[in-house]
Amino acid sequence: MQAPGWEAIRDEVAARIRARLWAPGETIPGEETLAGEFGVARATVNRALRELAATGVIERRRKAGTRVALLPARRATLEIAVIRLEVEGRGQAYSHQVLADRLEAAPPPVAARLGLPPGAVLRRLRTLHLADGRPWAYEDRWLNPAALGQEKPDFTTVSANEWLVSHVPYATGDIAFSAESAGPDEAAALGVAEGAALFVTDRATWTEDMPITAVRLFHIPGYRMRSGL
Repeated sequence: MQAPGWEAIRDEVAARIRARLWAPGETIPGEETLAGEFGVARATVNRALRELAATGVIERRRKAGTRVALLPARRATLEIAVIRLEVEGRGQAYSHQVLADRLEAAPPPVAARLGLPPGAVLRRLRTLHLADGRPWAYEDRWLNPAALGQEKPDFTTVSANEWLVSHVPYATGDIAFSAESAGPDEAAALGVAEGAALFVTDRATWTEDMPITAVRLFHIPGYRMRSGL
């Protein structure tokens, strides 16, 4: 028998919630348990639960599991954008350059944000994304090597942004937006003057078991973000 897709799993979980097999406020089985029950990959279950969380049917919290929402409500959500698709959607040619890729001890603010001990060694990637050969966004990423498992992706071929979105499903995350002045690194990468106003996306994501990444994305002056509700 063919394994169900994420839509079927979403509908089955929703049906169980409507039937009160899992009452409001109750913790439902984890991704690994549900994946075993339905005979699918954990990523398939993750997608189904993310859809239910987006509609307010369930609530997902790091280290606290997934619970049936007490007061279901429609929520506005943001998907992690694949920068290549964003650039190509504008009719421009996408490319990227890995400016640095090495293991470093995470500074205290990064380690604390990801819930890791001080001095935890992470993979630091600095990537320049280009549109028609011109700077589009500068990415400063701290990546937890444990989140990659046995995978050894070549981030010079496919960006860390795109690879993680397609290969490492996240359970929870947080995101913030701000306007900041370009420092020396950002100015050099983007080809702008120091102090230029940049739109900054600051994001961190986790699986149910561990942190995945913390990334700061600096966009060129004049960048406009669009999202649906």
